Amino acid sequence: MDVLSLLSRWTHIGTAIVLVGGTCFLRFVLAPAAAQLPDVEHQKVKELVMKTWKKFVHAGITLFLASGFYNYLVVQAPNHKGDKLYHALMGTKILLALGIFFFASALVGRSKSFEGMRKNAKLWQLVIIILAAIIVGISGYLKMTGPKLVG
Repeated sequence: MDVLSLLSRWTHIGTAIVLVGGTCFLRFVLAPAAAQLPDVEHQKVKELVMKTWKKFVHAGITLFLASGFYNYLVVQAPNHKGDKLYHALMGTKILLALGIFFFASALVGRSKSFEGMRKNAKLWQLVIIILAAIIVGISGYLKMTGPKLVG
């Protein structure tokens, strides 16, 4: 394995740890604690947290896209030529990730179009966590099955 491939994998996994872990923290720790504050203070905490979290989300999406496509196109795809199940599951994983990117961006954004999502952030954070768990499950399966030698 070359150094660039190793760094790309570490980047991809590290980004997942930070973003999924951060989303779990927001959903299950910070949101319930902040909900106990008076409304004005709650909104101020939410505003300050989202201002910083937005930077993590945007940087994370960039790192995921760069490392994910590198890992797939350069490192993995050449080892899985003709393996239809691998590519179907990888495609599913990519589509789920794009969904997560959309939800996460909507939650940290300011567009009035997604204000309803932000008002129900706990639900959408849970959706992100569930989709991320499905992606981890697919990834684990793909890693454990390894490349198929197709004649």
